[in-house]
Amino acid sequence: MNELKPTFGCVVLTQGDRPAQLKAAISSLLGQIDVQVDVVVVGNGWQPKSLPAGVKSVHIKENLGIPAGRNAGVYNVEGDLLFFLDDDVVLEDVDTLSRIYKKFISKPKVALIQPQPKDPNGLPTPRRWIPRLNTKNPDRSSHMFALWEGATTVRRDVFQQVGMWPYEFFYGHEGVDLVWRIWDAGFKCWYAGDVIVSHPAVEPETRHKIYYQYQARNRVLLARRNLPGFVSFVYLLNWKLLSLIRLRKNKEAIKEFKLGWEDGKIVELFEHKKMTWITVIKMTLFLRPPII
Repeated sequence: MNELKPTFGCVVLTQGDRPAQLKAAISSLLGQIDVQVDVVVVGNGWQPKSLPAGVKSVHIKENLGIPAGRNAGVYNVEGDLLFFLDDDVVLEDVDTLSRIYKKFISKPKVALIQPQPKDPNGLPTPRRWIPRLNTKNPDRSSHMFALWEGATTVRRDVFQQVGMWPYEFFYGHEGVDLVWRIWDAGFKCWYAGDVIVSHPAVEPETRHKIYYQYQARNRVLLARRNLPGFVSFVYLLNWKLLSLIRLRKNKEAIKEFKLGWEDGKIVELFEHKKMTWITVIKMTLFLRPPII
């Protein structure tokens, strides 16, 4: 692999509905030291405007979903490392990207790094932000097999090698898909608990039907795209039972979940490759077998 340079192609995805947060996110990127940043703002169904000098823009007329929006930005920035930032995430420290770069240099087999997101007002960190089963100590760094996508750094060469973000997911679980494919390509993914970014601890729109539909639909897509036959069967069985138990008091949510589950069976998949049994064994040795 070629030696990495401290150059970051930064993709900020937005729908234009959080102008103050977007401004803060961009400013935090432009204020980074000891690295070079090339920044593009991707407007998913929105025309970016009033951007700082030097910041590029991409206008997608129709909201194509989170993965497709991020991918569109990749072609408009240069850098050995790609940094994907949500428009409500801020890099509080000016050396955040520099520290991330040094981790890539010290861990040459790592191809993706997630920092620790923290609420700026001190609210508890949601468990879903910490990409492992044991979330008691968010400050502890570790290997990871899931992903909070709000501030993700990935090697450009590996990102392109594994097929980028999965277009067909639209919303939800696209990070897990990317992480699994990186591990299957022979690289590692790292949770850097000592690198902090700021993100408000808000709950997802769990009451909206699209949430339940895409949670179910994309679990099925994850299995169809990545898992060998028997592993896929066990993974889907576990998630279906677990989800129906969690939603048992919400009939409307169960209805939407089932619709999404069936939709996931028929959605056309883009180019994909099942993970090898070597990867399944590797994940199991890290106590994260792909069955839940």
